[in-house]
Amino acid sequence: MDRDRLQLYSLYVSRFAGGFGFSALAVLLPKYANALDASGIMLGLFYAGFTATQALVVVPLAWAGDRYDKRAIFLGLLAFGVVVSLAFTLVETSWQLVAVRGGQGILATGMGLLSLSLVGELATAETRANYIGKANSWRLAASLLGLAAAGVLYDRYGFEPVFYVLAVLFVVAFVAVLVLLDADDTRIEGFPFSNLALNGRILTLTSFRAQYAVAVTLVRSWVAVFAGVTAAQGGLAYSGTVLAVVLSAEKFTNMLFQPFTGRLSDTYGRSLFVAAGGAAYGFVALAVPFTPAIGSALGFPASLPLLGAASTAFVPLVAANGLLGIADSFREPASMALFADEGIDGEGIASSFGVRELVWRPGSVLAPVLGGYLMSQFGMEWAFYVGGAFALTGVATFLAVLVRSHGAQALTEW
Repeated sequence: MDRDRLQLYSLYVSRFAGGFGFSALAVLLPKYANALDASGIMLGLFYAGFTATQALVVVPLAWAGDRYDKRAIFLGLLAFGVVVSLAFTLVETSWQLVAVRGGQGILATGMGLLSLSLVGELATAETRANYIGKANSWRLAASLLGLAAAGVLYDRYGFEPVFYVLAVLFVVAFVAVLVLLDADDTRIEGFPFSNLALNGRILTLTSFRAQYAVAVTLVRSWVAVFAGVTAAQGGLAYSGTVLAVVLSAEKFTNMLFQPFTGRLSDTYGRSLFVAAGGAAYGFVALAVPFTPAIGSALGFPASLPLLGAASTAFVPLVAANGLLGIADSFREPASMALFADEGIDGEGIASSFGVRELVWRPGSVLAPVLGGYLMSQFGMEWAFYVGGAFALTGVATFLAVLVRSHGAQALTEW
């Protein structure tokens, strides 16, 4: 096996460790909400604590990644992942959970920026979206395992064992990167954000991404809330195992399709895939609140083999979440490759991904609080209506700016 492939595999393993942890929390946060008797606003803060720290650390971590050795910084983050994982076992209050989620936000941002930057540097322009799609597929495969493990372990043993497993995975990733990944010798002087912030293509992508952040954060978070919280709060009150199956649908379809859609976007135009995936995501999001009515109308069973009691909404909700995963598999590798393209030639690839993260942050910080407010004031279904609307307006804005500034041919040329 050649050296570059071994380096890529070490990065894939690190993506696996991160994906396991973040998906496990998707299952456990509704359970924390029930155990800590959290209000709708506090539930929103569980998500906002994660996204707020991400917003604060994007610029310094991206700058450091371009200025210094990405590998060394990455190793430090993996060690921090062990600390954060064990800290979750000590949570006893809602505010402690918000604080530890903040640490997880730092970890998520740093690992995402640096692992994708390193993958982007190891790939060529003609294969970049494909390799990024493969890296994301490892993360999504871990997400599936994390959902299943979190659901089963929680139902049998409670919260703590999930985080012991996560700590071990971060140790394995640390060793893999230490042994297999070469030191990074790229050094970018100055402050690359100042140039990249005015890049024409990045500004065009920003017109979509800033709005789409609200859509994905709302929909992805509130699918878990919708399925997991008690019926008294408007949810379906699924068990940990059933909730894990629901959330796995998006991860599974996204995992299967990303390498394929990434390769297609390398060939046929990445901007086209960003627009198509974003529009599909918006339409499917609007349908999620209707899954109970769809299940009742079609006569789906209220209990299932192995899983036990669920509801008639189970099959339609799994299908809708699977479609959300397919939609996002069109957008994600294409979008990441477009940002990498702008930073790879001496502009600062970590900073390019940093701009991508920074654009995402305002919407992702706002969305959980907005979701908690909508849930408390109007009903849970409004999180999906508003999320779907943001996805569709983001696509409309992106297409308008793209055609006006770069011409319709940019859909297939980028």
